[in-house]
Amino acid sequence: MAQDWDPRGVDGMSYVRERANAGELAQRMGIEFVEFTVDRAVARMPVHGNRQPILVLHGGAYVVLGETLGSMMANLWAGPDQVAVGVDINATHTHSAREGFVTGVSTPIHLGKHITVHEIVVSDEAGKRCSTVRITNQIIPAR
Repeated sequence: MAQDWDPRGVDGMSYVRERANAGELAQRMGIEFVEFTVDRAVARMPVHGNRQPILVLHGGAYVVLGETLGSMMANLWAGPDQVAVGVDINATHTHSAREGFVTGVSTPIHLGKHITVHEIVVSDEAGKRCSTVRITNQIIPAR
Protein backbone atom coordinates (compact mmCIF):
# COMPACT_ATOMS: atom_id res chain seq x y z
CA MET A 1 0.00 0.00 0.00
CA ALA A 2 1.32 3.43 -0.91
CA GLN A 3 2.16 5.49 2.17
CA ASP A 4 -0.15 8.38 1.29
CA TRP A 5 -2.99 6.18 -0.01
CA ASP A 6 -6.13 5.88 2.11
CA PRO A 7 -8.43 3.25 0.58
CA ARG A 8 -11.08 3.87 3.23
CA GLY A 9 -11.84 7.23 1.62
CA VAL A 10 -12.74 5.68 -1.75
CA ASP A 11 -16.31 5.24 -2.99
CA GLY A 12 -16.14 1.47 -3.40
CA MET A 13 -19.01 1.00 -5.84
CA SER A 14 -17.57 3.71 -8.12
CA TYR A 15 -14.21 1.92 -7.90
CA VAL A 16 -15.89 -1.30 -9.11
CA ARG A 17 -17.70 0.46 -11.98
CA GLU A 18 -14.48 2.16 -13.11
CA ARG A 19 -12.92 -1.29 -13.45
CA ALA A 20 -15.61 -2.61 -15.81
CA ASN A 21 -17.48 -4.24 -12.92
CA ALA A 22 -14.44 -6.46 -12.18
CA GLY A 23 -13.72 -7.50 -15.75
CA GLU A 24 -14.95 -9.73 -18.54
CA LEU A 25 -15.12 -13.05 -16.69
CA ALA A 26 -17.08 -11.56 -13.79
CA GLN A 27 -19.54 -10.08 -16.28
CA ARG A 28 -19.82 -13.38 -18.17
CA MET A 29 -20.55 -15.21 -14.89
CA GLY A 30 -23.24 -12.65 -13.99
CA ILE A 31 -21.46 -11.37 -10.86
CA GLU A 32 -23.14 -8.29 -9.39
CA PHE A 33 -21.52 -6.22 -6.66
CA VAL A 34 -23.80 -5.23 -3.79
CA GLU A 35 -21.31 -3.62 -1.38
CA PHE A 36 -17.63 -2.79 -1.74
CA THR A 37 -15.17 -1.32 0.76
CA VAL A 38 -11.65 -2.23 1.78
CA ASP A 39 -13.07 -3.96 4.89
CA ARG A 40 -16.01 -5.86 3.38
CA ALA A 41 -17.28 -6.68 -0.08
CA VAL A 42 -20.44 -8.48 -1.12
CA ALA A 43 -21.39 -9.78 -4.56
CA ARG A 44 -23.92 -12.24 -5.87
CA MET A 45 -23.89 -14.62 -8.81
CA PRO A 46 -26.66 -16.61 -10.50
CA VAL A 47 -26.55 -20.38 -10.28
CA HIS A 48 -28.29 -20.80 -13.64
CA GLY A 49 -25.75 -20.55 -16.45
CA ASN A 50 -22.90 -21.56 -14.10
CA ARG A 51 -23.94 -25.15 -13.36
CA GLN A 52 -22.31 -28.50 -13.97
CA PRO A 53 -24.16 -31.11 -16.08
CA ILE A 54 -25.62 -32.53 -12.81
CA LEU A 55 -27.32 -29.13 -12.29
CA VAL A 56 -25.37 -27.89 -9.25
CA LEU A 57 -23.21 -24.77 -9.27
CA HIS A 58 -19.80 -25.58 -10.73
CA GLY A 59 -17.03 -25.61 -8.08
CA GLY A 60 -14.94 -23.33 -10.25
CA ALA A 61 -17.74 -20.76 -10.23
CA TYR A 62 -17.41 -20.45 -6.44
CA VAL A 63 -13.68 -19.85 -6.96
CA VAL A 64 -14.32 -17.20 -9.65
CA LEU A 65 -16.66 -15.35 -7.30
CA GLY A 66 -14.14 -15.58 -4.46
CA GLU A 67 -11.20 -14.48 -6.58
CA THR A 68 -13.18 -11.59 -8.03
CA LEU A 69 -14.06 -10.28 -4.57
CA GLY A 70 -10.65 -10.86 -2.95
CA SER A 71 -8.62 -9.53 -5.86
CA MET A 72 -10.71 -6.39 -6.23
CA MET A 73 -10.38 -5.71 -2.50
CA ALA A 74 -6.62 -6.29 -2.62
CA ASN A 75 -6.27 -3.89 -5.55
CA LEU A 76 -8.21 -1.21 -3.70
CA TRP A 77 -5.88 -1.72 -0.74
CA ALA A 78 -2.78 -1.56 -2.99
CA GLY A 79 -3.49 1.94 -4.26
CA PRO A 80 -3.15 3.64 -7.63
CA ASP A 81 0.57 2.97 -8.25
CA GLN A 82 0.52 -0.75 -7.42
CA VAL A 83 -1.44 -3.83 -8.40
CA ALA A 84 -2.39 -6.96 -6.50
CA VAL A 85 -1.86 -10.29 -8.25
CA GLY A 86 -3.07 -13.64 -7.00
CA VAL A 87 -0.41 -16.04 -5.74
CA ASP A 88 -2.59 -18.63 -3.99
CA ILE A 89 -6.25 -19.58 -3.86
CA ASN A 90 -8.10 -22.49 -2.34
CA ALA A 91 -11.71 -23.41 -1.75
CA THR A 92 -13.57 -25.88 0.37
CA HIS A 93 -17.04 -26.71 -0.92
CA THR A 94 -19.46 -27.87 1.79
CA HIS A 95 -22.87 -27.60 0.11
CA SER A 96 -24.19 -27.43 -3.46
CA ALA A 97 -26.38 -24.61 -4.71
CA ARG A 98 -28.92 -25.75 -7.33
CA GLU A 99 -30.92 -22.62 -8.14
CA GLY A 100 -31.28 -18.92 -7.47
CA PHE A 101 -28.23 -16.91 -6.49
CA VAL A 102 -25.21 -17.41 -4.29
CA THR A 103 -23.75 -14.51 -2.34
CA GLY A 104 -20.08 -14.04 -1.51
CA VAL A 105 -18.97 -11.99 1.49
CA SER A 106 -15.28 -11.15 1.52
CA THR A 107 -13.35 -9.91 4.54
CA PRO A 108 -9.62 -9.33 4.97
CA ILE A 109 -7.59 -11.68 7.13
CA HIS A 110 -4.35 -9.75 6.55
CA LEU A 111 -3.71 -6.40 4.86
CA GLY A 112 0.02 -5.86 4.58
CA LYS A 113 2.43 -3.79 2.56
CA HIS A 114 3.28 -6.67 0.19
CA ILE A 115 0.67 -9.39 0.84
CA THR A 116 -3.09 -9.48 1.42
CA VAL A 117 -5.20 -12.47 2.45
CA HIS A 118 -8.99 -12.54 2.16
CA GLU A 119 -11.62 -15.05 3.18
CA ILE A 120 -14.76 -15.28 1.09
CA VAL A 121 -17.81 -17.11 2.43
CA VAL A 122 -20.26 -18.10 -0.31
CA SER A 123 -23.82 -18.94 0.75
CA ASP A 124 -27.03 -19.90 -1.01
CA GLU A 125 -30.28 -17.96 -0.76
CA ALA A 126 -31.25 -19.90 2.38
CA GLY A 127 -28.05 -18.70 4.05
CA LYS A 128 -26.37 -22.12 3.98
CA ARG A 129 -22.61 -21.93 3.48
CA CYS A 130 -21.68 -23.56 0.19
CA SER A 131 -17.99 -22.72 -0.09
CA THR A 132 -15.19 -21.01 1.78
CA VAL A 133 -12.52 -19.46 -0.44
CA ARG A 134 -9.20 -18.02 0.69
CA ILE A 135 -7.04 -15.93 -1.63
CA THR A 136 -3.57 -14.48 -1.14
CA ASN A 137 -2.48 -11.57 -3.34
CA GLN A 138 0.97 -10.07 -3.73
CA ILE A 139 1.21 -6.30 -4.14
CA ILE A 140 3.67 -5.23 -6.83
CA PRO A 141 4.44 -1.98 -8.69
CA ALA A 142 2.05 -1.21 -11.55
CA ARG A 143 3.62 -1.39 -15.00
